[in-house]
Amino acid sequence: MSRPETSHLFYQSRQRRPMLDQARGVYMWDVDGKRYLDGSSGAMVCNIGHSNPRVLGAMRKQMDKATFGYRLHFETEPAEFLAAKTASLAPEGLDKVFFVSGGSEAVESAIKLARQNAIAIGEAGRYKVISRDPSYHGCTLGALALTGYAPLADPFEPMMRVMPKIPAPRAYLDGLDPDDEATGRHYADMLEQKILAEDPETVLAFIVEPIGGASTGALVPPRGYMRRIREICSRYGILLIHDEVMSGGGRTGRFFAAEHWDVDPDILVISKGFAAGYAPLGAMVAHKDIVANVLDAGGFLHGFTYAGNPLACAAGLAVVEEIEREGLIRNAADTGALLKSELNKLMDRYSIIGDVRGEGLLLAFELVEDRATQQPLAKELNAFNELVDIAYENGLIIYSRRTRGGHSGDHFLIAPPMISTADHVGEIIEGLDLSLRQFLDRISQQRARAS
Repeated sequence: MSRPETSHLFYQSRQRRPMLDQARGVYMWDVDGKRYLDGSSGAMVCNIGHSNPRVLGAMRKQMDKATFGYRLHFETEPAEFLAAKTASLAPEGLDKVFFVSGGSEAVESAIKLARQNAIAIGEAGRYKVISRDPSYHGCTLGALALTGYAPLADPFEPMMRVMPKIPAPRAYLDGLDPDDEATGRHYADMLEQKILAEDPETVLAFIVEPIGGASTGALVPPRGYMRRIREICSRYGILLIHDEVMSGGGRTGRFFAAEHWDVDPDILVISKGFAAGYAPLGAMVAHKDIVANVLDAGGFLHGFTYAGNPLACAAGLAVVEEIEREGLIRNAADTGALLKSELNKLMDRYSIIGDVRGEGLLLAFELVEDRATQQPLAKELNAFNELVDIAYENGLIIYSRRTRGGHSGDHFLIAPPMISTADHVGEIIEGLDLSLRQFLDRISQQRARAS
């Protein structure tokens, strides 16, 4: 089938890309035969790589049995088995699972469960969910109200109740030492200050990405931060929600990123790498006491048609089994350490790189005008798009966002599949090196013309 000259699809813009032909492992090919290394796993989704034969086999087996069974009419083996596996991987007590089709739905489910729990226990005055700025928690109006990313949220502000925010712990921008526990306390105590300012009896929950996603570019919190926010939430009876939509599934070297700090939430959400792009799937995992409160009060007033879809759950179960069978969490840690080391070497060669950060195979680097002051590049350079396009032309797919709340700054997520090897790391670094040189040449030419 040939590509139509006019596309009837529309997404964010009019930009066209080549037609995808096939994808295997860490590589993708367009219909003209050009190969691309998927250096961002799509949108940090394809954790186990493309076209895994065991996952496809599990999906075919389920397709031969049933592709849909509405949750109010039937229980299904894939949903039950995946729920049990997910509960076994989650922190103790978080053993109730609610399946959805994506990250935004998972976040919506979490905040609605939290609200219904408050009503059930006689604390109906609690409704505010504190989040961070910048952050990203989804594109539905409820999730967007938590999101701290102006270009995505501002147009819809009149349509939603915007929730309170505290600064994300970007120590590198503030000139603070992320390895100093005083830095962690400094940022975590902003949560307590915000709770007190809002009135603790009105605050329902705090939602946080244990390791940052697209809006902060794989931001790792400073030492002591995660434990401190857990203590603060417990002190004021506030639920702690971990948004592991991007970081969950083993990418950071632990199945859930919060395991790096041995901190347990009350509710967590996961998607993206959970089914690794083989089917739309996400989950909210909640503490059993919260679920009991809500069900005892009459039931969870929420749901999606495709919740617990047997085909999606069969894919998700096969993905988790593949992660365990092939030792991909360990590989993510080891290969991620190598990739981060190589990115730091690039930083040594290019003064335009102001920071390298992340954990495992959820990594990022940020471009700056001045490394000493972390002054961003002029936003007119449009670096966050330009470098992505140059890399794409060179056969390397990376992912970018504006660093400073969506207004300026440029960071790039490097998050290849968890099956990546040292050879793949070499290809990624080679592609980035070439693309950075070409980007700098382009900037030089632009500035020469302007002068």
